[in-house]
Amino acid sequence: MPPPFDKIEFTLLYDGLCPLCSKEVTWLYSRNKQEKLGFQDVNEADFDPAVYGKTHAELMAEIHGVYPDGRIIKGMGVFRETYKAVGLGWLMAPTGWPVLKTLFDFIYKLFAKYRVRLASLFVGDKACNCG
Repeated sequence: MPPPFDKIEFTLLYDGLCPLCSKEVTWLYSRNKQEKLGFQDVNEADFDPAVYGKTHAELMAEIHGVYPDGRIIKGMGVFRETYKAVGLGWLMAPTGWPVLKTLFDFIYKLFAKYRVRLASLFVGDKACNCG
């Protein structure tokens, strides 16, 4: 059951067809005890990316998240906000430190670009059907 909207501090827009993404979402869902994190699979049949002013391709190219006020962020900031919402912000905090932020942003962009190939290394035949 999804968390009540009034409790959600951040909504993760994720690729539910990607096994790597799905594994992390399953883990995050189990950690979402305070129900401050919302989840939205961008591949659900009734999902409309236009609601966020984005195309499906844009959402698939890089991870996005949405604040309750409608602000959208993408990239490493999404992970920082996601982990913060489930009470594990300290795990991602170093990725936002001035000395490390540029490095982690670059690493994430590489990961996002090659995630389909990387998924096949880790999950074999169950690799992303995400195109």
